[in-house]
Amino acid sequence: MASPLATCAKEEQRSVIRILNSEGVKSIKIHRRMKVQYSDECLSLQQVYEWTRKFMNGISSVTDSPRPCQAHLVVTPEDTAAVEVIVKENGRVTVNGIE
Repeated sequence: MASPLATCAKEEQRSVIRILNSEGVKSIKIHRRMKVQYSDECLSLQQVYEWTRKFMNGISSVTDSPRPCQAHLVVTPEDTAAVEVIVKENGRVTVNGIE
């Protein structure tokens, strides 16, 4: 029997799911096999079912898709300096007051 893997990435486990799913292995068996290799680091059974379903529906990427509600922030030195000037001028300014 192979020894458990010490570290792994989510994408690596998703790749295993993708390969085994393409071979026709059921989700529960995929999870059992992965649990032996990844032990506590293993994806949950629910996640294995979810990724199996995604791969069966034609998804081929093993990375997370971007979430629409995640803010995209860009902090530049110019922005930081501008905020510092505003706060120094009025220490009681609120976040909504900075635009």
